[in-house]
Amino acid sequence: MRPRIALVATLVILAASGAAQEYGKADRGQPGDEMIQAFLAREAERIHATFLDGVKTAQELESKRRGKVGGDGRAHGGWRGELREMLSLPEVDSSSPLHVAVTGRRVRGGVVVENLHYQSLPGLYVTANLYRPQEPLEGQRLPAVLYVCGHASRGRNGNKTAYQSHGLWFARHGYVCLMLDSLQLGEIGGTHHGTYRENRWWWHSAGYTPAGVECLNGMRGIDLLIARADVDPERIAVTGISGGGAATIWIAAADERVACAAAVSGMADLPSYVGNRVINGHCDCMFLYNSRRWPWARIAAMIAPRPLLFVNSDADPIFPMDANDRVIQRLERVWSLFGAGDRIDAVVSIGGHAYREDIRRAVYRFLNTHLKSDPREIDDSEVDLVVREGGKYHHPVPPEELRAFPTDDDLPQDRINASIDRVLAPRGRRPDLEAHGHDVWRRVIRNVVLECLPQPGRSLPEAAGELVRDGDTIWLESEKGIRYTIERVVPGMADDASALLVVVGREAEEATLDVWREESRRRGRSVWVCRPRGVGPTRWTRRNPPNYVERSHLLLGRTVDGDRVTDVVAAARYLRSTHGVRKLAVGGSGAGGIIAAYAAICDEAVVEAHLRDVPATHLDARSPQFLGVLRRADLPWVLGALAPRPLVIEGLAAAAVRTVEAAFETAEARDRLRVLPLQK
Repeated sequence: MRPRIALVATLVILAASGAAQEYGKADRGQPGDEMIQAFLAREAERIHATFLDGVKTAQELESKRRGKVGGDGRAHGGWRGELREMLSLPEVDSSSPLHVAVTGRRVRGGVVVENLHYQSLPGLYVTANLYRPQEPLEGQRLPAVLYVCGHASRGRNGNKTAYQSHGLWFARHGYVCLMLDSLQLGEIGGTHHGTYRENRWWWHSAGYTPAGVECLNGMRGIDLLIARADVDPERIAVTGISGGGAATIWIAAADERVACAAAVSGMADLPSYVGNRVINGHCDCMFLYNSRRWPWARIAAMIAPRPLLFVNSDADPIFPMDANDRVIQRLERVWSLFGAGDRIDAVVSIGGHAYREDIRRAVYRFLNTHLKSDPREIDDSEVDLVVREGGKYHHPVPPEELRAFPTDDDLPQDRINASIDRVLAPRGRRPDLEAHGHDVWRRVIRNVVLECLPQPGRSLPEAAGELVRDGDTIWLESEKGIRYTIERVVPGMADDASALLVVVGREAEEATLDVWREESRRRGRSVWVCRPRGVGPTRWTRRNPPNYVERSHLLLGRTVDGDRVTDVVAAARYLRSTHGVRKLAVGGSGAGGIIAAYAAICDEAVVEAHLRDVPATHLDARSPQFLGVLRRADLPWVLGALAPRPLVIEGLAAAAVRTVEAAFETAEARDRLRVLPLQK
């Protein structure tokens, strides 16, 4: 393809300059900014280096993707299973009803345009337009294109109307094209911006990402196309730009029915997203929750050896050229393992984040080549374009005429688009105490907690290393480059053999420390305060949006709070090994209390826990978050697993208390649980 020349020129320029494109200036307003940014960049590079995990042949790669074949003859696990898990894709039978409804039809220049909607899950409505030739040959099955739309806001008409020229072109050239609205910008609005803007941090604990909904809607769109008598199920492509480019990769990677894909401005890599802060230019639909710590190009590598066109623009700030070159070079290596180097191609256009003529021609020609065996150059790509003049858009088909729901009164009452994140949020399955007993439950919950931490192989961190002592304040290091403090605020009456480690999980919890000091003075034990990473002297800049630090952790298979548990466990081990603390209790208020409880679950040498004013579920906005924990358990079950060690809880909701009480009763330790009203 002629546009490939632009890629070669760009490679030469970058090789000469060694440029790496950053997205804005790095934050430097808080004392922990440099520390956390350097740490995140190192972790991104470490994961980035694991791209093929030692794979050297196509057979090895296919084995990794398929996983192990069980006694039922089906493949289990493997990279494809991990991908579906990280996208939080619900299990949906492709033959389950879609409840397709065509609500309008019109003909324009030999093209039939249908307005329709379907339900990818009951109540999850996908609004769409279907473009097809007016007079296809009798009985002929046509190639089909699933077009997934980018972030073009068109209000009540849906973002599908912004890309209508592509549907018209495909239909005029003998394709059936199904063009989908996205979740956030469709006729029925949901949200992509849960952690970017809306402070829905429980998405991390739920493992929810709108990328999974976009992938699901696209896969169900393929179900719709395959069910049509005029579609050849062996010739289905997917394409789109920006958010649609990312969705193209999600869908093609997860669904092997996709015969070929053309992703336009849809993927960078971890060194770019995290190290160069490019994540700040993206909403949450661009990312899966990377619990398996994949290097990003591995997602697109799941498409091999099916044809893939990887398209970008040389001045696109959110898909910069240094990342583009790293990704395409890795993908070309993967396709070469299959002897399919002719099925992977890259195009770089000159300009910013947008479609231009060379991109349209390249995409159309690529799909023609692989779906119609027609490699001829495209000479009519600039027909029926949506153009902007004088601040207004001009559309070939008026957008209001493309609505699947013509009026607001037509919108379905059972729609769940706006609440799909909570509908799909798992709650775990309550362990059966009577059937399994407390010891089994405790081991299960302990493994759940350990899975949420960044330690390899569910291992615990070593005792934190001491860096500096400044009176009663000690600087520790739990991971390379991660510094935080513990401070002795109350000395023991006799010695420090008995101590309480109070965790400050949020800045606002500093105001509660006097309560802990007074309580420990009465008991005659020393009190240490742990301010883990991001709290107190290592706090970092927080801006909402884009919440750079917290969202970057997700891309590395971490959460801030999970890492804080690591800090607390390392501090507890330090106090026992260096300060002779034989009986160490943990405590905390609010988020700090839950972090302390998780640390106690991990470190069974902790003798007791005291929690004040803690949330009752990870769905609570006040709760700390741990990656994917709600798939297995919620907070009351975690607290119950502390039995038979003593536990004091002040101010926990009654329903949660009942679960904790049941666990302690099964452990024959009900007398070791004290439930108190919150003491102000």
